Amino acid sequence: MTAYPCVLTIAGSDSGGGAGIQADLKTFSAHRVYGASVITAVTAQNTVGVRALHAVPVEVVAAQLDAVLDDLPIVAIKIGMLAQTAIIRVVAERLRAFSGPVVLDPVLAATSGDALLPADAIAVLTAELLPRVTLVTPNLPEAARLLGRRQLHDPTEAAQALRALGAPAVLLKGGHGTGDLLEDVLATSDGLTYFRHPRLTTPHTHGTGCTLSAAIAANMANRYTIQESVERAIAWLQQAITHAWPVGAGHGPVHHYWEMWEG
Repeated sequence: MTAYPCVLTIAGSDSGGGAGIQADLKTFSAHRVYGASVITAVTAQNTVGVRALHAVPVEVVAAQLDAVLDDLPIVAIKIGMLAQTAIIRVVAERLRAFSGPVVLDPVLAATSGDALLPADAIAVLTAELLPRVTLVTPNLPEAARLLGRRQLHDPTEAAQALRALGAPAVLLKGGHGTGDLLEDVLATSDGLTYFRHPRLTTPHTHGTGCTLSAAIAANMANRYTIQESVERAIAWLQQAITHAWPVGAGHGPVHHYWEMWEG
């Protein structure tokens, strides 16, 4: 029997099912990897917004991490919402003993604009976690906050500035930019790579950041390089957005199983 790679997501729960742990596990399954999870927070949210947020006690997060990493053969990790400083620190500490690829999606706010990480925790995220991951995948507003800026004028310079803070590789996503052509910038030790694709006019954008980073981690677990993993994940997400159907009254989720249900 085939043994599929095991991938861990460390993130918050989205009761609406479109982002966070739920989106990550769907994405892992769609990429034929086994998904395990460590829940950092429970949110009461839907496609319209976040109604409540409860951070899981840090000792419970640590226990989840130890339970999974002590038993399952995890080959890659995706990190999303971390909720508070203490959780950031325990995750960073546990990563010291992990040698596989780690993808960090710095979840600072929901698609609706609701804050998901306190301002005072951002400095800890930057100093203690950023240098321990393989790839960080901020959008433009997240990159600006990580760099302590009001806005970004040059995405390429911003991606390189994030690498200077300690991130080995940065995928700066251009979805919050303007124009019909969307450009993502990948900055690594090998240089810069640009991924350009048409902007899709759609309300189905809930959980796109979670889904993309989970897809990258799944591809890396399947032994693709960083550049190959990013390229494949972007192309797959474009199709997941294109095949989405209306769910809820706000920003609906993408269709994680578009290949299986419609292929």
